[in-house]
Amino acid sequence: MAKRIYLDAGESTWTAMVSGGEVRLSPHDAVVHVSPAADGFEATSGPDVVRGAAAVHADEVWVQINGEVFVFRLAESARRPRTSARDHDALTPPMPATVVRIAVTPGQAVRTGDLLIALEAMKMELPVRAPRDAVVRAVHCSAGELVQPGHILLDLE
Repeated sequence: MAKRIYLDAGESTWTAMVSGGEVRLSPHDAVVHVSPAADGFEATSGPDVVRGAAAVHADEVWVQINGEVFVFRLAESARRPRTSARDHDALTPPMPATVVRIAVTPGQAVRTGDLLIALEAMKMELPVRAPRDAVVRAVHCSAGELVQPGHILLDLE
């Protein structure tokens, strides 16, 4: 029986129908056949073959293909409220960084410019500030965690 999974990677979302080793991705109607390999997986789509590895942590799936790392968030449904496109770049680290401090909690109201999270990269502190007045819906990182560009650190509503 096929299982429907919703994937959210920033401004892009997909629906994946998974049945055995076959994955159908919408809206592109791509069909990918996935099989285990010695150190991860092998995926074929038509004549293209890629090898990679994947790891799951909480509601995120990290996929490494040919040295590149992609992060997907498992969404509850296609209608799940999302951080606005305007927030995406403001709420992601600009480079690999370590979370030093989280200054907010879910449910907390914030105003434009308020410090949300402090990151450290290359011995510099990088403040992540609120791009607009909002309420913190969820925090997706913890102090001491290494985060990558594209990783949404928190959701605002």
